Amino acid sequence: MVAGGQKPSTGRSSAEQAYVATVARTRALVPQLRERAARTEELRRLPPETERDLHESGLFRILQPKRFGGAEFDYVALIDCADLLGQADASVAWNFANLASHHWMLGMFGQTAQELVWSKDPNTLIASSFIFPAGRARKVEGGYRLHGSWPFSSGVASCEWNMLASVVASDDEADGIEYRIFLLPKSDYKILDTWNVAGLRGTGSGDVEVRDAFVADHMSVSVSDLAGGPTPGSATNPNPLYTLPVFSLFPFVLSGVALGNAQACLDDYVEVVRHRISTYNRAKLSDFQSTQIKIAEASAKIDAARLIMRSACIEAMDDARRGHIPTMMTKTKYRRDGAFSVNLCTEAVSMLFSASGARGLFTTGVLQRQFRDAHAINSHLAFSFDAAGTNYGRVALGLPSENLTL
Repeated sequence: MVAGGQKPSTGRSSAEQAYVATVARTRALVPQLRERAARTEELRRLPPETERDLHESGLFRILQPKRFGGAEFDYVALIDCADLLGQADASVAWNFANLASHHWMLGMFGQTAQELVWSKDPNTLIASSFIFPAGRARKVEGGYRLHGSWPFSSGVASCEWNMLASVVASDDEADGIEYRIFLLPKSDYKILDTWNVAGLRGTGSGDVEVRDAFVADHMSVSVSDLAGGPTPGSATNPNPLYTLPVFSLFPFVLSGVALGNAQACLDDYVEVVRHRISTYNRAKLSDFQSTQIKIAEASAKIDAARLIMRSACIEAMDDARRGHIPTMMTKTKYRRDGAFSVNLCTEAVSMLFSASGARGLFTTGVLQRQFRDAHAINSHLAFSFDAAGTNYGRVALGLPSENLTL
């Protein structure tokens, strides 16, 4: 696959041509999405016209199986497309990446679940909340009874389905803990409008409440089935995409959002200081060595982050094509690198915000939003380097992983 910033070359396969065309459509959306950013924040969710643009461009379906009309691109597409959309508005990129990834995940469920959701409407959107302790499920005949209250379900108001993570309770403690994902229709959960926040304001990431819903066996999948290798859905969706380790690669679902947001912050900063004169001594800011060094450092962090993100996704796809199931060391490395690369992006934005002085504080400018969004992204648990780094260090030292989703 080609990166979002690379030019297409001749002699490409039809799949590569389709990818290049999708990247071009994504790039074409950037100006208008950027213009809508203030309205998106005001609404606290994506405007209807933005969701329509994402549907019409095919972006929500980039990882959906081809047999349901999806593009079935390689996993790195999430990075490249979120990178571009994030250069317009991090909230748009966040919801795009979340909702597109759920088509990928549904492709790993059994065929019955896929047919039930996509045969009615292959464009339908699926929300999620993968906070396992928020739910409790118990096994019953034919399925599970589920209840709980989950926060941070991004884009939920636009979705007809929701993937909710839960711990499965057992009367016998010897059975241990099981983590499962449950797929519920909108009629089985209540949406709570709780999303009043400082960053990623336009994502509409409200809470979801479930009271003793029945979920049939075929509408659930065990996390252990998503750890890499064959999945319940890979028999009907043989693309290696549907054998990737879901929660090992989870940071890269959203890391491209941080990347695009940081890239936009850098590009905007360079454009401003190229022409700006110091308020106090009328000197050109572009002549300051400190300005030049900050641009160099921020750009190096962003370029390094992009390389880390894309390399991890490409490596994972290559391994899946060879039928190789990643080791625990590799899985914890993916989590480490996902967190580290987003931290680099956050550092770049913070540096540029600080260098911009008081002008960056004005709500009429985009820098304050980029700063707020960068730190909102970085607050996601997947980007906690303390958590990812600790677990990586444990495994490197021969200790067992503490992340039960890997």
